[in-house]
Amino acid sequence: MTSLSTPVQATPTGHPAYSQTFPCEPSTAEIGRKLVRDALGSWHLDDLADRASLIISELVANAVRHTSCHSIRLMVGQPTGTRVRVGVVDRAPSCLPVLGSATGDDESGRGLLLIDALADRWGYDLRGSGRRPWGKEVWAELRVKDDA
Repeated sequence: MTSLSTPVQATPTGHPAYSQTFPCEPSTAEIGRKLVRDALGSWHLDDLADRASLIISELVANAVRHTSCHSIRLMVGQPTGTRVRVGVVDRAPSCLPVLGSATGDDESGRGLLLIDALADRWGYDLRGSGRRPWGKEVWAELRVKDDA
């Protein structure tokens, strides 16, 4: 089990990206925040760290709450020079995210609303072949500020 006293060993995956598998449990959110901050710091994109860390926390919380998966894969990437993507991959392709509406008295149900407010765009991609996906990635993207 990885803890914050053990450095997170992010695995490079080609075009600037990091990916690592962790248990599907609430404590993974803290590890995810560190992974996001470390990746963004290495890319000199610290200005996105607060929003991206909060987003990854919500994505982990949703996977923990709404799936029965034993592990999840955290993803932090820069698919283009103008976007950063954070995501969580789980093995529950039939449990798709739905943007809901929470009332003032609800104690939960605001995660995707928060992600929708913080991210420039978000969504999900099924993983696996056509009719038989084995999982999904729920992701959110943030636009990189242009310093020019």
